[in-house]
Amino acid sequence: MPHTTPSLPIYLDYAATTPVDDRVAAVMQRYLTVDQLYANPASRSHMLGWQAEQVVEQARRQVADGINADPREIVWTSGATEADNLALTGFMRANRERGMHLVTSIIEHKAVVDTARALETEGFEVTWLTPGHDGCITPGQLREAMRDDTSLVSLMAVNNELGSVNDIAALADVAHEFGAAFHTDAAQAIGRIPLDVAAQHIDLMSLSGHKAYGPKGVGALYVKRHPDIRVEALIHGGGHEHGMRSGTLPTHQIAGMGEAFALLDQQGEADQAHIKALAERFLAELAQLGDVHRNAPGKHSVPNIINVAFGGVDGESLLMALRDIAVSTGSACNSASVDPSYVLLGVGVPRRLALSSLRFSFGRFTTDADIDYALRVLHHAVTGLRA
Repeated sequence: MPHTTPSLPIYLDYAATTPVDDRVAAVMQRYLTVDQLYANPASRSHMLGWQAEQVVEQARRQVADGINADPREIVWTSGATEADNLALTGFMRANRERGMHLVTSIIEHKAVVDTARALETEGFEVTWLTPGHDGCITPGQLREAMRDDTSLVSLMAVNNELGSVNDIAALADVAHEFGAAFHTDAAQAIGRIPLDVAAQHIDLMSLSGHKAYGPKGVGALYVKRHPDIRVEALIHGGGHEHGMRSGTLPTHQIAGMGEAFALLDQQGEADQAHIKALAERFLAELAQLGDVHRNAPGKHSVPNIINVAFGGVDGESLLMALRDIAVSTGSACNSASVDPSYVLLGVGVPRRLALSSLRFSFGRFTTDADIDYALRVLHHAVTGLRA
């Protein structure tokens, strides 16, 4: 049976970033040049500024609708990293009198891990939970870590290296039992698992544009409208975004993120069905290589992220052999390191297997031809390196 060769290189690193959907790019084009709606949305003294503000507010509603929030609860940021920083540092500083204790896990995204470490230098205490081999934190684990002075719990919805899914509603309920607020980094979750801030009792949620077929450089923090949820600004200068995040809003990027979230609402289920079919075939074919181990293969995981260890093969060497395939050895935010992934070590993967692991991640535009080609190249590379 003849094989179709895709355009090279093929992209299987959607967890690092997604391509911008053409429909999103078309929306963004409307807000850039002199003959378009380029005005500052904070300019309230003329019609062009009002119109730009309307674009921003429409996008705010589109993002809010994607998580069942009130548009007034959406704070624009430069991305999920800034949203994580604002959630952790902004909340802990604003609620010192409530308590100086934060609970998180050792496999959170670096935007949470490094922020929590910075808070420790300010005198805050952090409890670092260790997940099970499935990459998940249980409500029982969290309950044991809670204290009377716990102000905030921060646990991600979907892990960016493993694809493991936390039961964020159950974890949020535990946090609330002890009077603490609950934050989740949902950058990898939007469009992949159901997100409903009301039903899941979320107080703070970080979101990203470029993980959802939108542009880089824009994200959002959901901040529940409640007197107990106070966030201190980290960026000052104008009092934008209800005083939580100053700075001129990038209308084109915000419009793009809004459109991306609206498209996810329309076709997220179809995307996931397509990705699930690709992932099942990919895993079935990989198993034929032998000595292949899926890291954190628990039943609670998203299909678009597959982290695999190839026994008897060095991951960096395998990566070099896959020149025509864009994959990674872990998070893009940690790719400069030659050490094994801290996430893999954190869930108990032996160092030798952590060093032989690659993360494959699929998305809306991944094709059957991409998977076929990747499997052929992988089989040739792994067999050759083992020999």
